[in-house]
Amino acid sequence: MDTALPGTTVLAAGAWQSGLAQVLGGLVVVALLIGAFVLGFRVMKRELPPPDPESQPHRPDTDRLPGEVAEYRKPSEVPRTDGEHRLMPYNLSSSGEADPEAPSEEKRKWRGISSGGFGSGGTGHGD
Repeated sequence: MDTALPGTTVLAAGAWQSGLAQVLGGLVVVALLIGAFVLGFRVMKRELPPPDPESQPHRPDTDRLPGEVAEYRKPSEVPRTDGEHRLMPYNLSSSGEADPEAPSEEKRKWRGISSGGFGSGGTGHGD
């Protein structure tokens, strides 16, 4: 249904329908991206250069990481309570005492019942 008056012609559609607005919007976006790239390059040129390897801190000569402690600990005894009183976390001691000598291989092996964790393929009953 044509709403134009008789004897007049519709010259052009709106600027948005003709694609002019999309082209101008695209040019604005491209100009902003190029400007951001140029600004980033200028900022990067003003930064200090990376330090040379000689000025970097060096690791100690040991095979351990700094601050790492490797020691064996004796287990702490869990205090016994009667059935009337609860054992609270603050009633427990910390993690035991340091053991100066390493335990034997037989002591370090787990001799308890296997838990048979999910997906391990075990029965989970210590069989």
